[in-house]
Amino acid sequence: MAISNPSESSRPGIITSALFQGWEKFLRVLPHFDGSAALLIRLILAPVMIAAGCEKMHGENWFHSALDTFPFPFNVLPAEVSWNLAMWTEFVGGICLLLGLGTRIFAIALAVTMFVAAWSVHLPNGWAAVAPSQPPAVCVPESAEYAAGNAWEHYVHCYNVNERTLEAAKRLQKAKEILRREADFSYVNGMGPLVKLNNGIEFATMYFAMLLALLFIGGGRYVSADWWLARLRKG
Repeated sequence: MAISNPSESSRPGIITSALFQGWEKFLRVLPHFDGSAALLIRLILAPVMIAAGCEKMHGENWFHSALDTFPFPFNVLPAEVSWNLAMWTEFVGGICLLLGLGTRIFAIALAVTMFVAAWSVHLPNGWAAVAPSQPPAVCVPESAEYAAGNAWEHYVHCYNVNERTLEAAKRLQKAKEILRREADFSYVNGMGPLVKLNNGIEFATMYFAMLLALLFIGGGRYVSADWWLARLRKG
C-alpha cells in the first residue's frame, strides 16, 4: 500500500490558507485607496465642466431661443439669468471638482445643469452623441434583417439608432462620396474616420451618473480638499 507524503497532502491547504491571508490583507489595505475612484471621476469631469463654462463666457446666449424647452422652473427664469447660472455653475463647479472642494454641493448643482441640458437640448435627438456611420441592417426598417429580427436583437443592436441617425448615416455616406470624388479622401478621413454629430443624451447622461456617484461618495479620502478640511475640523 502506498503511503502518501504528509507534506504533499497538506500543500493545497497551505496554498488556500496563504491565499485567504493575502486576500484579508488586501481588504484591510483597500479602504485607503477608496478615494481613487472619486479622484478619477473628478479628473474626467472637471475639464469638461470648465471648458463648457469658458465656452459660455465667450459665446452668444442661445438660451433665448431654447428657453421654452427648459423644464420647470428653469423655463420661467429670464434667459440671461439661466445663462449666467449655467456658465458659473460649470466653470466654478469644474474648478471645485478638480480640487475636491464642496464636491457634493457642486455635484448636485452640476447634475441639475446636466439634466436641464439633456432634457431641453439633447433628448429630441435620441441616445447617441455621434450617429452610427453604418447602422446594422437589423436596425433599418426597410431591410429583411429588420423584419426577421426579434425585440432583443433590436434592443441590443439598435439602442442608439433612430430615424434621425439613419438619415444622418445616409448624408454621411453622401458626403464621403463627394470627398472621394473631389478631394484626397485618405487625407480628409485620416486621424480618425469622418462622423456625423447626433447630439443625443449619451454624454449628458454619463456625466449625470458620474455626478450622482460623487454625491454619494464625496471627493475621496486623501485626494480631496473636503477630506482634509474635515480632518482639520475634527482637530
